[in-house]
Amino acid sequence: MPAGLIRNPVLPGFHPDPSIIRVADTYYLVNSTFEWLPGVPVHRSTDLAHWEPAGHILDRPDLVDLRGVADSAGVWAPSLSYHDGLFWLVYTVVRTTGSPFKDVDNYLITAPSIEGPWSAPVYLNSSGFDPSVFHDEDGRTWLLNIQWDARDGRPSFAGILLQEYDREQRRLTGRPRTILTHEELVEGPNLYRREGWYYLMLAHGGTGWNHGILMAKSRSLAGPYELDPDGDLMTTRHTWKAPLLKAGHGELVQTPEGEWYIAHLASRPVDTEDGPRSILGRETCVEKIVWTDDGWPRLEHGGTEPRLTVPGPPPSPLPIPAATSPAATSPAATAAAVTGRAERDDFDATTLDASWCTLRVPADPSWLSLTDRPGHLRLSGRQSLHSRFEQSLVARRLRLVRCEAATVVDFRPDHFTQAAGLICWYDTSTYFYLRVTHDETRGRILGLVENDAGTYREHPATEIAVDDWPAIHLRARFDEAELRLSASPDGLDWQDVGPVLDASRLSDDYGDALRFTGAFVGLCAQDLGGTRRPAFFDHFALKDL
Repeated sequence: MPAGLIRNPVLPGFHPDPSIIRVADTYYLVNSTFEWLPGVPVHRSTDLAHWEPAGHILDRPDLVDLRGVADSAGVWAPSLSYHDGLFWLVYTVVRTTGSPFKDVDNYLITAPSIEGPWSAPVYLNSSGFDPSVFHDEDGRTWLLNIQWDARDGRPSFAGILLQEYDREQRRLTGRPRTILTHEELVEGPNLYRREGWYYLMLAHGGTGWNHGILMAKSRSLAGPYELDPDGDLMTTRHTWKAPLLKAGHGELVQTPEGEWYIAHLASRPVDTEDGPRSILGRETCVEKIVWTDDGWPRLEHGGTEPRLTVPGPPPSPLPIPAATSPAATSPAATAAAVTGRAERDDFDATTLDASWCTLRVPADPSWLSLTDRPGHLRLSGRQSLHSRFEQSLVARRLRLVRCEAATVVDFRPDHFTQAAGLICWYDTSTYFYLRVTHDETRGRILGLVENDAGTYREHPATEIAVDDWPAIHLRARFDEAELRLSASPDGLDWQDVGPVLDASRLSDDYGDALRFTGAFVGLCAQDLGGTRRPAFFDHFALKDL
């Protein structure tokens, strides 16, 4: 990748709702994580093109509790800011999704460094989601979020709220004011001040194919706000041909040289017989912004569609981290550069690598260990794959639609309620599972189970007796919308398990429910009898094809 060129997406795979700031010469990005932990990953960059991981913010139980939250609920749209020597993060924890109600709580935490330590959460309100904080030039701080209206027959979007935050008292003060209403749903509000104007950036038209970014401006903080007469700053609702679709939900950032960029989400769907589907979920992209003479932001190239390649800012005087070298240009190298981590985990460390995610509860020694058997990951079986409380599941984001995941599992079940294996996951309603379990007559068996938008199926015809296998190698191969599962006793002689599967089910666009997360692949274990039968995984490898 040439120096000074931004290649989108800068964070491939499930990295939605980006929030971006600059502190001195360093840019910081955070993203939504919904039901996954640790919450709110941080990436840093000195040039907007090459990003390296900088940990997670919601990595302590006192910062977030996700036990029992619905699929695609949890942590929505965190927003990052920096003021008076502190990093500020506001975020929503969503308990109820769907219609008509949204049970949400909004919180604020601060830290002297992006690495923490982060303060105990300050509860703000529960009136609606997508909070952000605006620090005005007069020293006052304001909270924005949407007002949700669950009343029968009313539009669910009831406006953008503005309320002052008292930094001394650490609470909201005064009454909230509605500063903008709109006939359509607008969300993700963020305020900026430039040349005497207040600018309100809004996510527009939902998070699917109709998504976009709308701008409004006012001379007064409380409005009235004038909507951009040209409509959306960014959208792809008018086309199916753009390489980046669903573009929307963004935040602005200014470079040290005074240039402007926007971090936004977009998707790269694959084509299927049922239309495009976004297996990788919503990804983070960066686009350049210019300003018109009458004070409106525009994409630098003059249209509304985001681009795969964007001119970057002038080179930073700081060196690019070795893990994100511009020499990484292949799809696999790009994914490795973005994550800054190896594609293979041999589980030689004593703590779980930060690229792994868990569902709703953090990893702890009661169900996960890297020291019980050195060089192995031990997962103690717990609740079913449909549980929203105590699953023993670890997974990584899928960042490429042509890739292969492989592992070796040592698992000795003695009851049909025990299972372990390789999981291709969207949420509790939709997954493909290549698992080892116990059969009363055949001993250890290997087979395929799936959940198809809530319809659970086992496939007895796929089952293989593996009692005499010296090892159980498991593999999942993704080729855009096709997924093939296979197994081997030695890692050399592979046999398919089940038919070619529809990988596009693992997408935001499959089924009738609102879904906001991308595809994951990982490892899991269940023991529905409560004996916590352990499964030992020798390694996990994820590579491109």
